[in-house]
Amino acid sequence: MSSNYRFWGIVFALAGTISFAFRPVLIKLAYGITAAAHPVSATTLLFLRMTLSLPFFLAMAWWIHRDRGAAPIAPRDWLGIIGLGLLGYYLASLLDFLGLQYVSAGIGRLIMFLYRPVVVVLSASFLKRKPSRKELAALAITYAGIALVLSGRLGAAPEQRMFVFGALLIFSSAMCYAVYLVTGSQLVKRVGSGRFTAYTMIVSTIPAVIQFALLESPSALQLPAPIWWIALLLATVCTALPVLLVAEALKRNGANHFALIGALGPVTTVLADFFLLDGALVISGVLLVSIKRS
Repeated sequence: MSSNYRFWGIVFALAGTISFAFRPVLIKLAYGITAAAHPVSATTLLFLRMTLSLPFFLAMAWWIHRDRGAAPIAPRDWLGIIGLGLLGYYLASLLDFLGLQYVSAGIGRLIMFLYRPVVVVLSASFLKRKPSRKELAALAITYAGIALVLSGRLGAAPEQRMFVFGALLIFSSAMCYAVYLVTGSQLVKRVGSGRFTAYTMIVSTIPAVIQFALLESPSALQLPAPIWWIALLLATVCTALPVLLVAEALKRNGANHFALIGALGPVTTVLADFFLLDGALVISGVLLVSIKRS
């Protein structure tokens, strides 16, 4: 495996991590814009994200299917694609969207970053990749840091209980994502990053659509224009693009290296949260008032 091949894997991982990092900021922005007038639910926002990105993945699957030279996918790999689509993108995203209703974008990414230690543990358990002393030290520091951040928010007050509930939801999302990374790093080598990405995302869209049909009414889509723009950004910049980049990074460098590069994600989210979210909320609020008056 050439160094250039691995280098581009690092580049793809960095780009995918940064793109993913803006997702919680956009989600919190959507919740903030509609908080008073027309609240948007996690179910609706997830539905918009998945359906708006679906045409991209359908086109991708069609293009890949034209390649008659590709080896057929084995039945066990199809089961893996279906399972990882449901676990890694539908369930992990749903838990994340729900948790961000109660937790800030920055703290949410810090909690989500716990997928990194879990990847190390799972890789050691199932892939026989023993963690180094540095990785074990990083595990201890990571969990100590998360405990320090969360300790000041624990208490009996209702808002603190909801914060803990949101944190647990996001932690569960991190667990799902860790399983996806470890299992997907092996599967993507067998089926290819393009097919893996397209098929898992198509699979993950199906339960999102069913959930929306069961829990929401068509009136839930009567949302302000800024929400549709946010949903479009979620579907393209924060879903279609990074999903493809992550799959290629997993194929080139594996789950452990990707998880290490993922440390950049919380930092990017915290900075974006600090510099963009409050200002964007103010601007969006002014625009909505102006449009309403007109």
